[in-house]
Amino acid sequence: MPEKTSSLLAGYGVALGATALWSGNFIVARGLNDLIPPVSLAFYRWLTAVLVFAPFAIQGFAKDWPRVRPHIGYMAVTAFIGVTCFNTFIYIAGHTTTAMNLSLIAITFPVFVVLISRVLFKEVLTLKRAVGIVVVLTGVVCLITRGEVARLLAIRFVAGDLWMLASAVLFAVFSILIKHKPEGIRLYTFQFTLFFMGLIFLLPFFIWEQVRMPGLYLNRSTLPAVLYVGVFASLCAFLLWNRAIITLGPSRAGMIYYTMPLFSGLLAYLFLGEHIGLVHAVSAMLILSGIVLANQTPQGVKQ
Repeated sequence: MPEKTSSLLAGYGVALGATALWSGNFIVARGLNDLIPPVSLAFYRWLTAVLVFAPFAIQGFAKDWPRVRPHIGYMAVTAFIGVTCFNTFIYIAGHTTTAMNLSLIAITFPVFVVLISRVLFKEVLTLKRAVGIVVVLTGVVCLITRGEVARLLAIRFVAGDLWMLASAVLFAVFSILIKHKPEGIRLYTFQFTLFFMGLIFLLPFFIWEQVRMPGLYLNRSTLPAVLYVGVFASLCAFLLWNRAIITLGPSRAGMIYYTMPLFSGLLAYLFLGEHIGLVHAVSAMLILSGIVLANQTPQGVKQ
């Protein structure tokens, strides 16, 4: 197998892994909405990720610090967007909007990646990619609405939808920033720096929320979920996603994000006993077909 093909397959594999882990994060986060305030949930999540990651990354961070220091401004902006704000906005949105609205707005993220890449970096939007995006969006909407147009027409938008839209835009910007990671900084060092700086930026908001709603929200009911979002949906998923961005580029990796409703549906079937029917199979075929079509890049087109 050619080295380039092998690298691309590995890139798609880690992108799928990150998306699968984030699918579990959405299910867990929705279940914790009534148990932990949004900023506290985000803070506990990233605190867990930093504490678990530190023993493995701190030595490399110390060695790489001379390479990190000249790019501290870039690191700060990337950490604030991708760590401090992105998931916190999702948790805030979950308090005032529905799961359907969250899912529908979340799938706009790859579209924003394509649009921003086109405007800022002149990335070519091929006809196949445009058609692929339309096919994927059709499949996702069909899956979320269970094939019933009335569900889509009955949607009402509230303040939480704006938070979710902002989150989608921020994640698109974050993914594009990751593609331009400074050379010479190892991925572990890069990721640990983002986690740590994002946590520091989140601390004042956590203190503010604690003053308004004091309480220790970690207990036997919430701790397993916090550990999941901290270790798997944060540490593992972001390491995988950043590797995918570096290997595939933000647009290609972004298309894999559309498989999230498929993973969410599978998890709901396995753990919540939700039914899987014909509409799910049709939606899955549309989503996967659209992803394959959108990721077919003609020779000479820059990714």
